[in-house]
Amino acid sequence: MRLFLVVRHGQSLFNVDKVVNGDPALDRGLSEQGIEEAERLAGQLAALPLELVAVSPFPRALQTANIALAGRDVPHLVDEDLGDIRIGDLEGDSLDAYREAPAHHDRKKLFPGGESLDNAALRYASAFERLLARDEPGTLVVCHEIPVRYLVNGAAGSGELDGPLHYVTNAAPYLFDDRSLRHAVGRIRELAG
Repeated sequence: MRLFLVVRHGQSLFNVDKVVNGDPALDRGLSEQGIEEAERLAGQLAALPLELVAVSPFPRALQTANIALAGRDVPHLVDEDLGDIRIGDLEGDSLDAYREAPAHHDRKKLFPGGESLDNAALRYASAFERLLARDEPGTLVVCHEIPVRYLVNGAAGSGELDGPLHYVTNAAPYLFDDRSLRHAVGRIRELAG
């Protein structure tokens, strides 16, 4: 049986400041709490064989993965499609401004200079399909809140990608086998397509 452990990165400095960041070049990394969360994750993963770690291009995701691997020599795959929502003109703005944007309430609308939530969902689905096409028995995926939320809700057969699970805890692993990940990806495609 293949296992996929999908994790939101540890708390970032942007999380602390309640600022949105969709550009990996501007990422400021993990907070002290985020480092501690990644260290706790390392304990949870210590006994599990992992043959691949797939990460978003954001430094906060890579930092979380490397701390969680605790020095293990596991090949890394950076996948641009696992990156956070591309928010365009809202880069560096407040979380409140992001939540007030029309695109936050209408999945088909583009964030000014960015992408729509549905575009992001389809991008995430493509990234997970590429992982499903590989053959590693154990894969750690470190990405962001939105793709984790979409996967969990898709796997549960929810009628919407944003619920019932809405808040995804930092550095908490969600476990999928091959079948449940395929189901989740299919549901994402169905709801965002």
